Amino acid sequence: MPSTKIDIPNGHSMPKTHNLNVHEHRYDANFYDTMATIMSLRQTYIKDRFIFVKGEDMIPILKGLGARDADFERLKSITDQTRPDPTLEYRAASFGRYCIDFEARDIRRLEPQPYTLTVEEDWKRHDSAVRRTFAETPADMQENTVVQALMIFKALVFQNVPITPRDRLDYSSQSWVCMMFNGRIVTDISKGIFGEPALEGVHSDGSDHTMSVLLRCENMRPDSAVTFLHDNEETTGVPVSKVEPALIKARVQHRHFLDTLLFVDHDYKHSVTSLHPLCPSSIALRDVLVAFTRRPKMEGHISGYSDSMALHTESPMQIPLWLPEPVT
Repeated sequence: MPSTKIDIPNGHSMPKTHNLNVHEHRYDANFYDTMATIMSLRQTYIKDRFIFVKGEDMIPILKGLGARDADFERLKSITDQTRPDPTLEYRAASFGRYCIDFEARDIRRLEPQPYTLTVEEDWKRHDSAVRRTFAETPADMQENTVVQALMIFKALVFQNVPITPRDRLDYSSQSWVCMMFNGRIVTDISKGIFGEPALEGVHSDGSDHTMSVLLRCENMRPDSAVTFLHDNEETTGVPVSKVEPALIKARVQHRHFLDTLLFVDHDYKHSVTSLHPLCPSSIALRDVLVAFTRRPKMEGHISGYSDSMALHTESPMQIPLWLPEPVT
């Protein structure tokens, strides 16, 4: 529990797990029930351009993909291993880059790179265009089979979904870059710290498909951390309190473990309300996992640099990606 700016306990080590191998479950009838559920969600995603899945419904999906029972409980405290954010005093985070490769049918860890978003990508904040370097995703996060199953779930939902291309991304590639953030937002009124899940107001995240998953919340007021999806006509950077109601397309709220939102990032702008404590004399916190997935950057991208597709040498990961066979 934080006690200074964001004094988060670190160095905690959890038992290691094995990488998820979805192929081991292909002869389990539950696996195909899971695939049918995911394909149904995919159809909703294609039609509405977003899905919100309650945590209680995500658990059987992730187990059906091979996530281990023990990893669900371990995931609830994984955010204890995050480190202070480079530009926000009320947030701690870790960050990892992954390649989702539909041609090779696997997901691989990529080497670290700075993270940058710009005003031109509809992200307007005091640190727009700043190259931010976050603490790297710890092994306990990467090796958690629930996290790995979430990556596979997302890939199965968005594969071949038609989208509006973003400028200077390589849509001829069979690969996708998935940037995985684990973040903790804290509000501590006694120290003058007020957590903002989206300080930037209405924005986009420069990706093609964005997924946010709640891992934990404590002392959170019911009106806190509400997510709105907005028509792209809404003004970038406007605070939630000043948005045009007619341009709100959807409202969801992550309240329970593994509540999951997935949406087409370039079809909607979005915003999130502030984190208010239910009991003002106690700290409020909210832990989330956010995965931004897009095609690789091309030369001349507005961020000023291209994606490195080199593999991570110190913390490698490669897990198989099962895909339904195409109908011929």
